[in-house]
Amino acid sequence: MTVFIEMDTQSRAMRLMEQSDVLASFSESETGLTRAYLTPQHRAAHDQLALWMQQAGLETWQDSVGNQWGRKVSPNPTKPTLILGSHSDTVVNAGKYDGNLGVLLAIETLAALRGETFPFHIDVVAFADEEGTRFNTTLIGSSSVAGCFNSNWLQVADANGVTMTQAMREFGLDPEKAGSDARKAQDVLAYLEAHIEQGPVLEAENLAVGVVTGIAGAKRFQCEVTGMAGHAGTVPVRLRQDAMTGAAEMILAIEKLAKDQGVVATVGKCEIISGAVNVIAGKVKFTIDIRSASQSALETATYEMLEQLKHIAQQRKLTFDCENIYKAKAVQCSNKLQQKWAYVVERVTNSSARFLPSGAGHDAMVMAELTDTGMLFIRCEKGISHNPREQVLTSDVEIGLACFIEMIRSFR
Repeated sequence: MTVFIEMDTQSRAMRLMEQSDVLASFSESETGLTRAYLTPQHRAAHDQLALWMQQAGLETWQDSVGNQWGRKVSPNPTKPTLILGSHSDTVVNAGKYDGNLGVLLAIETLAALRGETFPFHIDVVAFADEEGTRFNTTLIGSSSVAGCFNSNWLQVADANGVTMTQAMREFGLDPEKAGSDARKAQDVLAYLEAHIEQGPVLEAENLAVGVVTGIAGAKRFQCEVTGMAGHAGTVPVRLRQDAMTGAAEMILAIEKLAKDQGVVATVGKCEIISGAVNVIAGKVKFTIDIRSASQSALETATYEMLEQLKHIAQQRKLTFDCENIYKAKAVQCSNKLQQKWAYVVERVTNSSARFLPSGAGHDAMVMAELTDTGMLFIRCEKGISHNPREQVLTSDVEIGLACFIEMIRSFR
């Protein structure tokens, strides 16, 4: 007979922090945390998560795209399944808590509820790819579950020329079955996700947790500016078609438009093609990431931005081309679930709940295509994320865990 030792939330939070350290050891780099989709590190991390799920009393399995699942089985299910989760993959040189903390919190929540029964199954999922680090195709894991898997992704190749199809086969998956086990809306009760805030609001207001109201929509573009390469010493400035100075003006215009329109926009990559110290740039490529919690504001700002960039190119006698490489609609979290989260936050913290939007994308935005979604933010130090300096307090994790436990009980 197995003996279960009851733990308080403080002890569970401390264990959670230790598990975060263990999970961070599954990395492609010895000097930082990098864990991408369909890699040996993905396999090792999910094997470890499966073990922790089993120790929490959950049934475990891997789905068609490599997501790791655990289930608290109801002895007499009369309602659709409740799903909890987040992602286990990381960006390059990441922090330990983005995504991973949410997975561990969900597992520990069900470990704490091991002796309780519910009229529905409760599933925990570690989504295998949210960041898009390897194939630049974000939210693969949740897209498969929500019925949004794009079969064209299978032909996308990584930096080494390995296609997703090849990588799936090497991982032991059948690419022809990718997305075939998507959930049906009528079979899902709701989706709940805990996540570090990745912003400074909660810390500025000295709050451990906050209730997410919605997730910003986003568009990403790959842009190319083409001019005329020439000798840096012989072509007068007034006669140049300098792709780099044109791109520079465009980048400043993007920044100004974001400020004026109340959106956020970022040029994360900029590269001179075949550049040299004594050559006028003939071709420049750069990316744009533009986001807003309001879909209409996002659409308006995007249109005006692209029109401005075309105008700059025309004035400088340059060619401007851009490709929309990613888009996600702004998503509002379920009002009912927001109120549930607020109720448990107020019970646990004995203070009013703070409501705030998310500027970052999450698996919840895709799961919203399938079911009602609700998110809880946990404070992170200085709002730092996607960075090895990412940090959370054990005491905040304890509060988040207590809230998650009460949230699950509220569905009974």
